[in-house]
Amino acid sequence: QINLPVIRQYVDYLVNEQNVKNVFVNGTTGEGLSLSVQERKQLAEEWIWQGKDKLDHVIIHVGALNLPECQELARHAAAIGAGGIAVIAPFFFKPTNKDELVAFLQKVASEAPEVPFYYYHIPPLTGVKIRVEELLDGIKAQIPTFQGVKFSDTDLLDLAQCINKNETGEFEFLYGVDEQLLGALAVGANGAVGSTYNYLGRQTNLMLQAFAKPDFALAQKYQFLTGEFLNFVVKLGFGVAQTKAVMTFVSGIPMGPPRLPLVDASSEFIIKAKAKLDSIVWPDGD
Repeated sequence: QINLPVIRQYVDYLVNEQNVKNVFVNGTTGEGLSLSVQERKQLAEEWIWQGKDKLDHVIIHVGALNLPECQELARHAAAIGAGGIAVIAPFFFKPTNKDELVAFLQKVASEAPEVPFYYYHIPPLTGVKIRVEELLDGIKAQIPTFQGVKFSDTDLLDLAQCINKNETGEFEFLYGVDEQLLGALAVGANGAVGSTYNYLGRQTNLMLQAFAKPDFALAQKYQFLTGEFLNFVVKLGFGVAQTKAVMTFVSGIPMGPPRLPLVDASSEFIIKAKAKLDSIVWPDGD
């Protein structure tokens, strides 16, 4: 079941301990697609309420397998004051080309005509491999609120072409593959949404600062150490359930079990992952 009371503590932890002031709610790590519409609405409301005066941006993911649910969630997000909404491509009956995908996204975005709209590109999970570069052509004319893309794919060529097209800088590209963030920054990504920022947000912010200086050697150290941890846990089997377990032992906030068909992380995983994370010495000495 969803645990609403823990969100206040979660917000304070992100802001005070991880220097993270923007959240993406009901996405992959939040198991948004495993929740009912009512549960998703409750979570969205709680995040916006608890984040008031603490968080800078709350983007609500409103994607679903069917258009009416997406539209209902978009209207709800607008009504409660979301800073943005995002939508994945439907992944059972899939759009097969750009026009079909844009038509679907437009029908959702139009239900929240004052709210910035993001396309959530995550082909490893949706199987929808329509290139974002192609999608961007003329999209503003069809979706006036189009703000950018949550780009959760390893195809840096596609990302680079998107950024090359974005000469006026009107769109935002928020990168979603944490272990490749530095590469995405190098080709022009201007933000990130990822699961590790729940518990490695402070270190990632230091990497962003190093990149901006620019101190590429220091930025590399942070990226390599994040990668070292992820490479270790991926070999053990790393998914949403294991992410919850890591966040729980790092933050002390009980993130709870996942919903079936996902199952809890094993105690063996928790012991090994904690030992690995504890062994990492970050450049700032932590």
